[in-house]
Amino acid sequence: MSVTATDPNLKHLQKAREQIAKGDLKNAALTLNKANKQWPQDPRVFMLGGLLAEKAGNIKGAFEALRKSVSLSPEWGPGQLELALLLARQNQFAEAVETAEKVAALEPKNLTVLAGVVDIAHRAGHTDMAIRHLRRGLELVPNDTMLRRLLARDLSEQGKFEESLALWAGLIAENPNDHESLVGRVQTLIACGKPEQAVPDTQALLALAPQDEVYQYYAQLAQGQVPSYQPPALMRHLFDSMAEVYDGHMVRGLKYQLPKQIADKILARHPDKHLNLLDLGCGTGLLGVCIGRLNGGYMIGVDVSTKMVEQAARHNVYDRFHTVNLHDALRDTPEGLYQIITALDVFIYAGDLTAAIPNAFRVLATDGQLIFSCEVAEEAGPDLVLQTNGRYAHKRSHIEALCRSAGFDDVAIEEITLRTEGGAPVPGFVVTAHKPAA
Repeated sequence: MSVTATDPNLKHLQKAREQIAKGDLKNAALTLNKANKQWPQDPRVFMLGGLLAEKAGNIKGAFEALRKSVSLSPEWGPGQLELALLLARQNQFAEAVETAEKVAALEPKNLTVLAGVVDIAHRAGHTDMAIRHLRRGLELVPNDTMLRRLLARDLSEQGKFEESLALWAGLIAENPNDHESLVGRVQTLIACGKPEQAVPDTQALLALAPQDEVYQYYAQLAQGQVPSYQPPALMRHLFDSMAEVYDGHMVRGLKYQLPKQIADKILARHPDKHLNLLDLGCGTGLLGVCIGRLNGGYMIGVDVSTKMVEQAARHNVYDRFHTVNLHDALRDTPEGLYQIITALDVFIYAGDLTAAIPNAFRVLATDGQLIFSCEVAEEAGPDLVLQTNGRYAHKRSHIEALCRSAGFDDVAIEEITLRTEGGAPVPGFVVTAHKPAA
């Protein structure tokens, strides 16, 4: 579809797009109405109408408008692309991927389409698809830095370390101060079990930013040390990037059922839902959704990721949120406030729990419970293990000892499968620790 200076709708469409971007949805709707009167069958009007509807929270209306746009002009790439992106944002990945592939075939040399298709592939967890289109992109723009970074990361994720490292090496040779590529090569070397080879890169990063906690963390790993916790900035970046697809990825993709299981346990003890609950690492609010609104108490969510908290807030079950790391949250919370504290799938990033568990005991009211999950470390090994996937595993006996030392009188530990990864179960355990009544 060509757009020329004589296009009768061009000025309305440009104005509507600007208004939607600013959040001025009422005036954007008025502008689109004018455009629709000018040309009632203009697919661009329906495409922008879909974007407006989505921004207003009307997902059904967004789909209707975008499907109308596609039906009016099936060979027009932008309409197809926006429909594919909406499908991906709504976790409808099968149709999103199918539609994205159609767009890529329609406009194989359009770099905007390429970027959208790669984004959809990543959201859907189709790394093979992303790699295929990134390679195609590099045929169009062979030296594009962003495309090479994305390809290097995806190759590393698939275990194709040699090709990934070759890409990182080329990027760093071109720009020795390229922070992103230096970090990328460090991460790849750690993932392939060669952390000692990352020492020069971590030294280069620290020379560029000596106080950076993430660079200090990687320097420790390269030197064979086990950092006591992951830097909040690293976790924030990870979970901000996952927020929109987290629920679908964890629940449907990885068969993550822990929030429902723990919610059932909490509701069995508090059927009237009259309690105060602190949800550490609340993420997108999966536990809160399973429990529902509390009666006569409050539910507080804590997470380092603003994007995850934004997703959790949409459920309207939490009373407040604190965007801080859990160690700080526990340290700074007054004593005796909560009947339940949960930490589901979050201590695997928090690392050393020698301060967190006693602080949780202090923050609990008498007769309260701390409920949390851990991934399993071998009993014959160290108390705390940092795995190559970047998550911590904890030794069961060490965790039980920490709980009893903190003052918990009843510590129940249940071995479970936390989720699946690559089709294999991830073994872990759930701890329910009881604070004795006064």
